[in-house]
Amino acid sequence: MKKIIISTLAISALLFTTSCEDDFDQDVNDVVVTSGEANFSRYVALGNSLTSGYRDGALYSEGQNESYPSIIAQQMKLAGGGDFKQPLMPNNTGGFNNLPGFPGKLTLKVVNGSLTPVAGTPGGALDNVASGRPYQNMGVPGAKSFHLVAPGYGSLAGLATGTANPYFVRFASSATTSVLVDAISQVPTFFSLWIGNNDVLSYATNGGTNSQTVGGVTTYTAATVQPDTASPATYRSNDISNPNIVAGSIKAVLDGLKGAGVTKGVIANIPDVTNIPFFTRVPYNAIPLDAAKAQALNTQLYGPLKAVLTAYGQGSRINPVVAGNNPVLIIDNKLADLSAQLTAALAANGYTPTQAAFIGNAFGRARQAKQGELMLLTSSSLLGLDATTNQPATPSSLFIYGASFPIGDQYSLTADEVNNISTAVTAYNTSIRSMADSYGLAFVDMNKKMVELNSKSGITYNGVKYTATFVSGGTFSLDGVHLTGRGYAIVANEFIKSINAKYRSNLPQVDANKYSGVNFP
Repeated sequence: MKKIIISTLAISALLFTTSCEDDFDQDVNDVVVTSGEANFSRYVALGNSLTSGYRDGALYSEGQNESYPSIIAQQMKLAGGGDFKQPLMPNNTGGFNNLPGFPGKLTLKVVNGSLTPVAGTPGGALDNVASGRPYQNMGVPGAKSFHLVAPGYGSLAGLATGTANPYFVRFASSATTSVLVDAISQVPTFFSLWIGNNDVLSYATNGGTNSQTVGGVTTYTAATVQPDTASPATYRSNDISNPNIVAGSIKAVLDGLKGAGVTKGVIANIPDVTNIPFFTRVPYNAIPLDAAKAQALNTQLYGPLKAVLTAYGQGSRINPVVAGNNPVLIIDNKLADLSAQLTAALAANGYTPTQAAFIGNAFGRARQAKQGELMLLTSSSLLGLDATTNQPATPSSLFIYGASFPIGDQYSLTADEVNNISTAVTAYNTSIRSMADSYGLAFVDMNKKMVELNSKSGITYNGVKYTATFVSGGTFSLDGVHLTGRGYAIVANEFIKSINAKYRSNLPQVDANKYSGVNFP
């Protein structure tokens, strides 16, 4: 099994890397902190998992305490801000043991000699903390833009039909309320809104597919962009939300707040999700072969396959490989399925019926990945395994996931899928920027900040360099999607800078180095 290896050199770099430039240059000694033209006495934050403090694949109390709204609220207290309560999980593990698909947080463990993120046992059953309302952190993990205005999103009964979210069930005021209604009921004086990430993220993290399990067999079909005429109840879970739906949902949130007299706040756009470690950690040619293995595969597998594919005008799918330059084999469901033709041709050329069917069915829609296409972090659990045994490949293994046997469509993003994501993010962000201007709100360009983090130079706080590199970059947690405490502190500072610029306040930034990063065993 191919493991995610984290070297001691990378760990040292995380702790000691320095740079000449420094994003934290604020000296607040003897400065009187004021709210300027804003009123921070009742600050409410709306959003999804990024707002809630979710990290390491789970929502847990330690992470919530370092959410970016909590960090902002602490700074607002210096300028008359009020209490900021969060619907804290009852443990520091996260997950729900009475709901499928909600494991405990990821932790680094040594597995077969390598440090690997491993999900823990859920910390307990789904609880209800509504009695502690109101909660000012209204971030709901998994929420898409339209979920914020959906009645019944906190209904316990709705969990069975997929119309509710367990994280909102925990603290919703009623079974019929919405996130927006519960936020407005607090009569906030200031708000933050960061939403839209999940409207494209679920498509991306599932490789541009929707899945269905029938009789124990899971099939994958291509996800699409939702039509803007459909009801949210009919949307498939991994479809990209139509940009008109996203814009309309965000507008509904802002109109609802404005109608309640809440006119001052801050709104952020979303990063291009393909720039986060979940999509950048695993290269498109992740399993380099030596010369002997490459030659053997070209002779025994790639040569015969290419000959058959060429006969059907599909020869470009597979090309001979050379040592150190062998792209990962992927399934591309947009390709014509040549399973039957491959099986028949291989059987006619000396392969046994069993061998021919095995290879033909596997390679019917297979091709080599191209530079710029993305392997998901989840693919690391398969790459390098023997496809016939699901055990680590040996020198005699012919069918190796990624090197000589394709990984499923759900483990990669093709060039077309990457373009779909980029197009959607651009459309979402155009609308968010326009609404920030038309509603007179502070605006945070988180997309620009992610580009900066994703660069080689990254950003520096008090001598410590931060990048978007998985684990060693310091900003992203073990799930490759959500941030560490330090990452959330960096986000909080971006919000604070925009709030100060818009409302003439002087909230001090925080030192990101004082917050938690990745915990090593």
